[in-house]
Amino acid sequence: MIAGVVASLLGLAGPTPPAPDYSKPSSWLCLPGRKDVCSTPLATTALNPNGYGSTGLSTVAADPPIDCFYVYPTVSRDQGLNSDLNANEEKAAAETQFARFAGVCRTFAPIYRQMTLGAIAAYSAGGDITQASQIAYKDVAAAWHDYLANRNGGRPFVLIGHSQGSLMLQQLIAQEIETNPAVAARMKLAILPGFNVLVPLGKLVGGTFKRTPLCSRAGETGCVISWTSFRDRNPPPQGAMFGFSDKSGMTVGCVNPALPGSKDWAKLDSYWYSRSSLPVPGGPIRWSSEGQPPTPYVRTEGLVSAKCVNDGPRGYLSIRTNHAPGEQWTDRIGGEVAILGMFLPGWGMHLADIAEAQGDLIRAVGGIGASLRSRTATRR
Repeated sequence: MIAGVVASLLGLAGPTPPAPDYSKPSSWLCLPGRKDVCSTPLATTALNPNGYGSTGLSTVAADPPIDCFYVYPTVSRDQGLNSDLNANEEKAAAETQFARFAGVCRTFAPIYRQMTLGAIAAYSAGGDITQASQIAYKDVAAAWHDYLANRNGGRPFVLIGHSQGSLMLQQLIAQEIETNPAVAARMKLAILPGFNVLVPLGKLVGGTFKRTPLCSRAGETGCVISWTSFRDRNPPPQGAMFGFSDKSGMTVGCVNPALPGSKDWAKLDSYWYSRSSLPVPGGPIRWSSEGQPPTPYVRTEGLVSAKCVNDGPRGYLSIRTNHAPGEQWTDRIGGEVAILGMFLPGWGMHLADIAEAQGDLIRAVGGIGASLRSRTATRR
């Protein structure tokens, strides 16, 4: 039966779409200085224990001193193993995960022939998707080369990915950045949640990356913030897709996005898409006892706490909510991946990886930018 499923999924593969031309603006979801998904204001309402608060709009920084290069996660429902270049689900991902970073950095997001949801299903059933993966990475690398040659201008940068996007950026760091000291010196941070970064037990570097360590303190640069999310008291099972290393002597790196280097609980600054139709354990979320949010996004500071856990091959970010009796905000958040009504235990809270800590991540990038601006002003 499984063999038949694999054959059926692999049979989706048709002619490979032509490679993008990244010299053309149309091959990018986001570029600085134009109207696109990253410059569109996002209406957001604060949600706290007492209910809804103020509503505001996301903004675009006028002259940020740092760039952000983003690669989106697996979202394409296109037929075949690689997506076409008609960005639909891709725009939605960029909006929810990346657009707010425009308030602290110049935003770059290439459209790429990513592995589709069908390709991931084929892989999960035992299929070989090596060629599809190579096509996806080839596009990301080509976009990176265009960015460096024609758009970066020697500026410092941050890499941001999730899931498949984090996998692509892992390869980019290993193959294009760690091997080029001048470029590596300009990489101020890599934010790579939702895909395992392997490190030797008790170490910060030496597995997935040879020279680029996990971040070990707040404000550190030249390092990686990575994690995979699992609900508290529900750790990744043996052989899990995320949060479990299959390589001897290795664990999955975890950096708490709210407090790098800490192994204690820390409250997260979160942005949630309140109108998601994705299934949630326990049914749809009631965001507040006051009713549905007045805007598509809500921001919660302290509703969720996170703690890094490393236990042998397991490494993950443990997630819990902080709702107390009588409070008006929700006691539940989503994030689990469901197929045919069943939640996949080995994927944890994969869909919440960025939302749960987006405010913390934006603040981290903004802090790096502020430090760079201060140093520039001092030199003058």
